[in-house]
Amino acid sequence: MPMLPIGMLGGLGLPGLLLLLALFILPQLCSGGGGGFGVDSPFSQFPGAAPEAGGGIPPEADPDAELVNFVSFVLDDVQIFWEDLFAEGGEQYRRAELVLFTSSTNSGCGFATAAVGPFYCPADETVYLDLDFFRELHRRFGAPGDFAQAYVIAHEIAHHVQQVTGISDEVRGLQQRHPDDASELSVRLELQADCLAGVWGYSTQQRDILEPGDLEEALDAAAAIGDDRIQEQTTGQVNPETWTHGSSDQRVEWFRRGFDTGDPDRCDTFS
Repeated sequence: MPMLPIGMLGGLGLPGLLLLLALFILPQLCSGGGGGFGVDSPFSQFPGAAPEAGGGIPPEADPDAELVNFVSFVLDDVQIFWEDLFAEGGEQYRRAELVLFTSSTNSGCGFATAAVGPFYCPADETVYLDLDFFRELHRRFGAPGDFAQAYVIAHEIAHHVQQVTGISDEVRGLQQRHPDDASELSVRLELQADCLAGVWGYSTQQRDILEPGDLEEALDAAAAIGDDRIQEQTTGQVNPETWTHGSSDQRVEWFRRGFDTGDPDRCDTFS
């Protein structure tokens, strides 16, 4: 498999920052975006977050208001983390936008139904989060808890960081030039994103904002959406040759590595 040119990271000036990230979409589902109904919330207090245009309901009548506020808070915290890290290297971080949706949504990457799950669209540099996914994370995948949701958000913002640095374009180019390695590259990208999400998780631990059991919630979520776990649930069979995100054990391992070290240098899934 071709190695990713590490030298292209040099211009960013961050210590070993990020290699590769792809879309955080459940392995058995396709990517995209979709058009549906947005939820209103007091987004003005959360920079970078915006409800989808059209429709919506008053915040006081919104049954998802608490979840919306939590998602917006986490997204803001994650982006502040990357802003600070970029600033340490003398660079400026460009914030991603956020669109919350249910049912379906339109994005710069096309139309997507809720079946796609959370995803990052590099065309409009926006994270799209289906609120129902977080409920499915609990009901279907057995991974409840606030920090399980925070892990998903941190993973998506990691994809945006990769877009900002230009690495995602390089990875897509590698996949086009070496189609036989496309799946393996995708797995390594996703594991890298898991590790980088863990690096942000380390910062929350250092700031004493984690509660007992939070880490376990994130690890359970990482395990729940491993390719092997999902394949076994949906087809009764496990085929590693078709993986795009990595096994449950791999996803847990790489998130844990980032969480334990807080060091992006330790997130090199390509060595």
